[in-house]
Amino acid sequence: MEQSLRWRIGVGAAAVLVGGAVVGAVVTQAAAPQVAPAVVEEVAEASATTILVDVAGAVARPGVYALADGARVVDAIARAGGTTAEADASSLNLAQPLVDGAQVRVPVVGEAPPGAIDAGGLVNVNQASIDELDTLPRIGPALAAAIVAHRDEHGPFGSIDDLDAVSGIGPAMLAALEPLVAF
Repeated sequence: MEQSLRWRIGVGAAAVLVGGAVVGAVVTQAAAPQVAPAVVEEVAEASATTILVDVAGAVARPGVYALADGARVVDAIARAGGTTAEADASSLNLAQPLVDGAQVRVPVVGEAPPGAIDAGGLVNVNQASIDELDTLPRIGPALAAAIVAHRDEHGPFGSIDDLDAVSGIGPAMLAALEPLVAF
């Protein structure tokens, strides 16, 4: 009888331990931060009429999306399910045309908006103001205004070579600007 009692106590203790482990796992899982996986749209074959855009930040479904060539920032945000409640999209130009490989980052309220000068000190010629472009060597206010006017009229620059279309920029200036600018 004593051995039967010990066996029952042992089985009961084992059941309590297993139950505690299950409860512990559930509590640990519930307390762990939930990170949504990035959404990547399947693209069977890239074409001249399709661009890929990375949508990040305060959107419902961050990820990489295929959009029609000529799409705007507002289209990319809509494809990502719209902004979240904590988003501050007022700092974005929702009408800006997108280029293949671009990233649209929607900041949260209180976060610094994506700037024209990145962490590496490169000036993004597709986002920079006249004053920001004027910080580049050999670019004065008049040439900075010409860059912005060309960008507004013809859409974003895709590469350093596209800057050659701006009056006043030639091969020597392109070579000087190449290590200082981003797109």
